[in-house]
Amino acid sequence: MSRPDSYRELSGLFVTNKFKNCHGVTRRKYRVTQRKNILMSGSNFVDYIKIYCRSGSGGAGSAHFRREKFEPKGGPDGGDGGRGGHIILRGNDQMWTLLHLKYQRHIFAGNGVGGSRQQSTGADGKDVIIQVPLGTIAKNNLTGTVLFEITSNGDEKILAKGGRGGQGNVHFKSPTNQTPRYAQPGEPGIEEEFILELKILADVGLVGFPNAGKSTLLSVVSAAKPKIADYAFTTLVPNLGIVGYRDDKSFVMADIPGIIEGAHEGKGLGIRFLRHIERNSMLLFLVPADSKNIKKEYEILINELKMYNPELLDKKRVLAISKSDMLDDELINEIRDDLPDIPRVFISSLTGQGIVTLKDMIWKVLNYN
Repeated sequence: MSRPDSYRELSGLFVTNKFKNCHGVTRRKYRVTQRKNILMSGSNFVDYIKIYCRSGSGGAGSAHFRREKFEPKGGPDGGDGGRGGHIILRGNDQMWTLLHLKYQRHIFAGNGVGGSRQQSTGADGKDVIIQVPLGTIAKNNLTGTVLFEITSNGDEKILAKGGRGGQGNVHFKSPTNQTPRYAQPGEPGIEEEFILELKILADVGLVGFPNAGKSTLLSVVSAAKPKIADYAFTTLVPNLGIVGYRDDKSFVMADIPGIIEGAHEGKGLGIRFLRHIERNSMLLFLVPADSKNIKKEYEILINELKMYNPELLDKKRVLAISKSDMLDDELINEIRDDLPDIPRVFISSLTGQGIVTLKDMIWKVLNYN
């Protein structure tokens, strides 16, 4: 018996497959795939990950004694053990997400090799180097303590230090202890969980309500191709674009998912992505020209940032009135008188109105204020 068409339409992911059982009777097998899983698998932006790390243990020192043909009691000559492998984070300016760690959450470094005869030191354990995007913060999962931040390309920081190698018995010989029959064991490695959190490094952060035109603006001023549609919360993850300026100069712009009133309480997409504007040099507020009250919407955005982190209000600000192609000169002059006292410009991503002026204003704020 087949399912009703309404069920097939509601699920959107309803699939039927015909097959024959052992009696030759044709039946239908139904398979429904969760829409949420498909949507989540399509996202390639990961800015928060928890990883389990185990650095290498140090190799044990050797308690060997020298034995030669004509020197049967040559004394201790045991070498030291090798150092355990470190787990190291290295900054890479060609990466922008922690996606590669989503499927490799257990990371183990190599153990050091034990010492041997003739005071030979064991080999060090193999280090594991994890490439991460710039702006990655490492935290201890248990205490929440910030350990360090990767901010420059090629910057290396040790996340989990390998254990020291044990000393061989040659270190313990003395006039009163000429045959030490013991050596140090190697130190065990660190075995802990860490949190890696990405805060995008950009010069300009776009802040605005859903459908304010942030993604459209980014697609016009840069080569970025964010998703654009006529419904709210089209942007679900941050997007980065390099904006070209005069004389081969450029700056980086970040499109942050839309904020609504009450975002600090978890409404809409909440404050999850607000961490990405903490590293921005300045904030570009976008309010559409068809808003009922432009000044009020701007004040709501300011209040949401204040509730999340009051230090964000110390950043430089520029206000852009988007979709201004709907306004004539008379309306623009009327609206301008009621705007907050910060640098402001009327723009239209559709017609290109005010885009050059906006770039000039951003460059001036970034470099001269």
